Amino acid sequence: MKIINFSETNSILNQYVAEIRDVEVHKDRLRFRRNIERIGEVMAYEISKSFAYSVKNVQTPLGIAPVSTPDNQLVISTILRAGLPFHQGFLSYFDNAENAFVSAYRKYKDTLKFDIHIEYIASPRIDGKTLIITDPMLATGGSMELSYHAMLTKGEPAEVHVVAIIASQQAVDHIAHVFPQAKTTIWCAAIDPELDSHSYIVPGLGDAGDLAYGEKE
Repeated sequence: MKIINFSETNSILNQYVAEIRDVEVHKDRLRFRRNIERIGEVMAYEISKSFAYSVKNVQTPLGIAPVSTPDNQLVISTILRAGLPFHQGFLSYFDNAENAFVSAYRKYKDTLKFDIHIEYIASPRIDGKTLIITDPMLATGGSMELSYHAMLTKGEPAEVHVVAIIASQQAVDHIAHVFPQAKTTIWCAAIDPELDSHSYIVPGLGDAGDLAYGEKE
């Protein structure tokens, strides 16, 4: 299993990550959502380098141009609601991808203990396809694990890309343990060292869904 941590390299991606962490930028929801989307666009570009390619002949007004383009059949799956702008970033680059949506949420037993519930899934068949599961924040890895198992009710993908903007090291270790080793790659814009007592990523950025769309009751 490959684990890619983009914060270990220098690119413009780090600027967008810095802004979504910044408490001053948090005051501007539009900018927050757009930065999430731009991170999705950059990560989509990087992930595209791992696809299978073949040369196609394209008719131009003056002749034939051989162009190497990807052959993968893509399904982009996102975990609602925080994942929507992230998902849009991927969809902006992967024009012909199919789309899937999963609703996963924490149901708290008390202030510190919670279970994760899946309430909704809308997805095409994923047999033999490249499955990209996006979630901006990968805290414990529990929502991602359950969402993946929900997606498996729609078939068996050829390969899996787990994509997060900020992940905890605990979540990365958990995903590496429970996802199929041979066909999974984990992509993170940054990996943070720990979780607090409420299972929030530290230093993290807070609640991505609330920052993008407003606080929920």
